[in-house]
Amino acid sequence: MIFHQVLYADLGCASYFLADGGEAAVVDPRWDIDGYLEMAAAEGVRITHVLDTHQHADHVSGRERLAEATGAVSYAPSDPANGIVANGHAVFAGEDQIVMGELVLTAWATPGHRPEHLAIVVTDRSRGEDPWMVLSGDSLLIGALARPDLATEAPAGARELYRSLASLATLGDHVEVWPGHVGGSLCGGSELSRKTSSTIGYERRHNRLLDAGEASFVEELVRDLPPRPPNVDHVVSLNRRRGAAAPRAPRVLDAELLAGELAGGARVLDGRTPDAFDTAHLQGAINLPPGRSRGTRAGWVLQPDSRLILVEEDLERAHSLATHLHAVGLWNIRGLVAADPEQWSGAGLDVREASSWDVETLSRKLALQEAELIDVREREEWRNGHLAGSLSVPLSRLTDADAVAGSVPGRPLAVVCAGGIRAAFAASVIRRVVDSEVIRVARGGVGDLPRFGIALTAGE
Repeated sequence: MIFHQVLYADLGCASYFLADGGEAAVVDPRWDIDGYLEMAAAEGVRITHVLDTHQHADHVSGRERLAEATGAVSYAPSDPANGIVANGHAVFAGEDQIVMGELVLTAWATPGHRPEHLAIVVTDRSRGEDPWMVLSGDSLLIGALARPDLATEAPAGARELYRSLASLATLGDHVEVWPGHVGGSLCGGSELSRKTSSTIGYERRHNRLLDAGEASFVEELVRDLPPRPPNVDHVVSLNRRRGAAAPRAPRVLDAELLAGELAGGARVLDGRTPDAFDTAHLQGAINLPPGRSRGTRAGWVLQPDSRLILVEEDLERAHSLATHLHAVGLWNIRGLVAADPEQWSGAGLDVREASSWDVETLSRKLALQEAELIDVREREEWRNGHLAGSLSVPLSRLTDADAVAGSVPGRPLAVVCAGGIRAAFAASVIRRVVDSEVIRVARGGVGDLPRFGIALTAGE
């Protein structure tokens, strides 16, 4: 058996390439399919089956693109209870099997995260008839469990997930667990590990909810769920469509075309480093710095039909950023731009600067009451330690002007996170909804304040 795990770090997603007998299957393929095609060529096999464990809500699947590129059968999990029977895709459900040489993939119904959710049980008959591993999708994760609120009411999803996990436990402690998401994904909780595999037995012993009774399981799982991302329904609708048109390749914009798009209401996403962005950026631009979760962050503040211009240091990076946005259903990209502030100014475009403080400067300003603090970390981080009197504005509330109301007129708003990347993104968004001076806190965050004499408090 040939087996590869393919990680997509930006969204914390995992997909799988399995092959035997000259045939290959890809499970939960990411939007960018080139890696699978290269893998098949390197292994000397043909991709014949492409399937998803469920209709993904956090990213657009590459299933249709990969099936079209290879001639493979495209499978989707069915959900007859909700009147959805794969929308013209081949159906993979119940105890259906795909056999490739000595490799057997068996569908294992595991509703909870979504009603149609499947796990894929993998058997290599050349070694034995027992299951070797399970591709658990968004059911059993490493160190955590999938959130139950993206398709149904959270308590109902949690009860379904409780029964599904009990079913998976019958596979045996020796069975390896290969999840659909790892740390960094919005589909799991804060305990989600960045480790990429485990076993049923290890998770039974150390995944803290797996030995709870049903009532306790449901109560704990639905407590303090993070906000539901606004683009979930849009992403699911794209994944349900059969033969949906892919987004067009973005064009490169010169200064004249850029000016025309801006005049037409296009929004600028600037993917450069925060320092480069602060030095010179187009008025109203949102800074989406390099790092993990770029697609997820963009999805919090942009509508699916937002007209977008992508600015980067060079066009290669701009194309890469476009791929991240396509993966979360942001398809209306009007063009790509290599940053050139001098050219922008020469064309009469509005070029702005922005400011930053390090943590020491922030501490001094706070001590003198010369700044208001906006903390953009998530609520669990906030509860573990924050500055009394600061405003809690997690990423899900960035576009809500009321969330930053109540600041003292005339004082700058200092935007802080744990390390600086989220603060840069958030500061650029907040500038669009307030009139005050907005300053990002760089190279450090809330946890560094006590070193400069600023005390933190825990709890709400």
